[in-house]
Amino acid sequence: MPFRATVLTLYPEMFPGHLGFSLSGKAMERGQWSLEAMQIRDFAEDKHRTVDDTPAGGGAGMVLRADILGKAIDSLADDNRPRLLMSPRGKPLSQKRVRELGEGEGVVIVCGRFEGVDQRVIDARQLEEVSIGDYILSGGEPAALTLLDSVVRILPGVMGNALSGTHESFEHGLLEHPHYTRPQVFEDRAIPAILTSGNHAAIEKWRLEQSLRLTRERRPDLLNES
Repeated sequence: MPFRATVLTLYPEMFPGHLGFSLSGKAMERGQWSLEAMQIRDFAEDKHRTVDDTPAGGGAGMVLRADILGKAIDSLADDNRPRLLMSPRGKPLSQKRVRELGEGEGVVIVCGRFEGVDQRVIDARQLEEVSIGDYILSGGEPAALTLLDSVVRILPGVMGNALSGTHESFEHGLLEHPHYTRPQVFEDRAIPAILTSGNHAAIEKWRLEQSLRLTRERRPDLLNES
């Protein structure tokens, strides 16, 4: 069964965005995965299609209403796909979670806007809050596109070389090793001799050493987790 993604958003025109190009776009054309962007405003009942209101207790900004978003989610009846809410306070997205999502039948993604989403709908509809980093975006749409990009690319048959998705940063808890290609020398910098030696065992050992070095320098927290 093809992987199905449904995105609840106030800006459906932002989808599929870059996912409509390159490998993911070709995979969509082949029917290997699908994407539906649903307009949350379609579930509002007033003539202005209002979806937000002022925060209880006061404060700046507006909050996405629980009743409107609840109806939007409920329109996907009998749907067992994980329900995700893109949120800066969510659990950081990991390659492990990406793999788990890619092994399922698809995802439902809620894109927040304004100051946030009414907590009651998060609790009542059991939304899994997911973050793509410690920074703030204008809305959940760019984050949703990023999450889908990471999942779609590992779906069977999407990448030309199946090994491409397994020899990358985070797949084994380490950052990826450096890469080189022709020309042999670029501005007096030569390709490391080990990579042209033909000794595959030595090359793999070098790559692992480089991955460990880069991880220690840039992401020591990954080593602490292992």
